Amino acid sequence: MLSELLAILAPIVISVGAGYIWGKTGTEFPSDFISRIVMNIGTPCLIISVMAKVDVQPSVMGQVALATAIVMTAMGLFGWALLRWMKLEIGTYLPPLIFPNNGNMGLPLCLFAYGQTGLALALGSFMVMMVATFTVGLLLVTASEGGIFKRMAAIAKQPVIYSMIIAVILLVTHTELPRWISNTLDLLGGIAIPLMTIALGVSLATLKIHFWKRSLLFSFLRVGGGVLFGFIVCELMGLTGVSRNVVLLQSAMPVAVFNYLLALRYDRHPEEVAAMVLVSTLVAFIGLPFLLVAIL
Repeated sequence: MLSELLAILAPIVISVGAGYIWGKTGTEFPSDFISRIVMNIGTPCLIISVMAKVDVQPSVMGQVALATAIVMTAMGLFGWALLRWMKLEIGTYLPPLIFPNNGNMGLPLCLFAYGQTGLALALGSFMVMMVATFTVGLLLVTASEGGIFKRMAAIAKQPVIYSMIIAVILLVTHTELPRWISNTLDLLGGIAIPLMTIALGVSLATLKIHFWKRSLLFSFLRVGGGVLFGFIVCELMGLTGVSRNVVLLQSAMPVAVFNYLLALRYDRHPEEVAAMVLVSTLVAFIGLPFLLVAIL
């Protein structure tokens, strides 16, 4: 069991650690350029590449996606009620509770734990999170700004959205891509996960912790609440095997770095959101071995 855990977690810890050391040395890291490469080229190619080759029933993928959506909705309702009771800004504190880092951390974790099948199912969960982030997430943080149609138009320009549509069509129709297209997608999609984990490490190295108590509270709510709601949803839907475990792992991810970028862009107390990202990531790294032991 120890060797299995090491095989799953070591690649993630090492690659994130490499990014963290890079960030601490002060060496230039073009985060904006890297994020654009990952979001506009690497991730869309990865989604299509995996979905075109993996042997997963569309119904199973749909169950994972639906379970993820229900978990995120439950977290959203719980977080909204909690924030209203605590009299905190919804637009600042609700997105970190809803949107987990199931891209940078979740995808490699499910890949190393369950292979290509785990990665494919994790991509189903990731796609739900991305759609929700670029719709609900943007609407939450820009609630005080006008131009809803302008914001929705910006969402429609995201290549990830169209790659999801293509991937679903390929999955449902069992279409086999020409070899040259498949090889090209494999090559370009292969950059996504390594750059995600390294960029996460660099981001963690540059973030600073403020408001320890509140950061700890929201970090435990993000990770612990995700596991709890994930377990409840899996039980209610009757999910078993790899599908159940992928939903639990993706639900247990820490606050996504993208929440910090949105908070920084729209001036939603970015220093507090940065602290939540950092502390929740540490909480997740500590808790993941126990979760993996429970589900493997």
